[in-house]
Amino acid sequence: MGEFTLPGNPPIEVVMRRSARARRISLRLSRLDGRVTMTLPRHVAEREAHDFAREKEAWLRGHLSEQPATVPLQEGEWLPIEGRMHRIGASSGRSVRAQDGEILVPGAEDRFGARLAGYLKVLARDRLTEASDRHSAALGRPYTRLTLRDTRSRWGSCTHDGGLMYSWRLVMAPPEVLDYVAAHEVAHLAEMNHSQAFWREVTRLYGDWKPARTWLRDHGAELHRYRFGD
Repeated sequence: MGEFTLPGNPPIEVVMRRSARARRISLRLSRLDGRVTMTLPRHVAEREAHDFAREKEAWLRGHLSEQPATVPLQEGEWLPIEGRMHRIGASSGRSVRAQDGEILVPGAEDRFGARLAGYLKVLARDRLTEASDRHSAALGRPYTRLTLRDTRSRWGSCTHDGGLMYSWRLVMAPPEVLDYVAAHEVAHLAEMNHSQAFWREVTRLYGDWKPARTWLRDHGAELHRYRFGD
């Protein structure tokens, strides 16, 4: 339904939405990207919402100060690719390429983010398709499609008709973490739940999955520090 800004240093953008199920005003701060969302009951006036946000401003700023800083994608900064840090450098070539601990990007620096996102999405599709094909064959159940998105709330999902969805940011994580997420979602082709039977399938496909899940819990939010401008 819109957004408004709490003035200050820095200003805070608050996205507002209404919900028929909401009984009171609530604020949600995403730990992934710092996005602030306010949910309003249908009958609450916007003025009341603004007053509520101002009352909670100190709380918001306290938690925002604990958010990991975003990383500008410019020459000299570092970007993780398959779990290894690469230094971003300018290139006179025609395409993005990774070599010897560097990720070389052609063109104007203000386009680095978009070019790097394109490179990572292609790499992510290659790695996730290989992993999904391998686990699907081991499971004996095919999937119907593979989709990449930049999701904030989940790393992957599986639909009832066999569609797999993954966050392309997984290609920034160590390969074993990406492989675990692929095994997790493929296992849902057999068990559309998180029952003991489901986790047995994950273990059969992947092995000991707990370290990879722990890595995502402890470090996954860091992958959202990188803002690609898309």
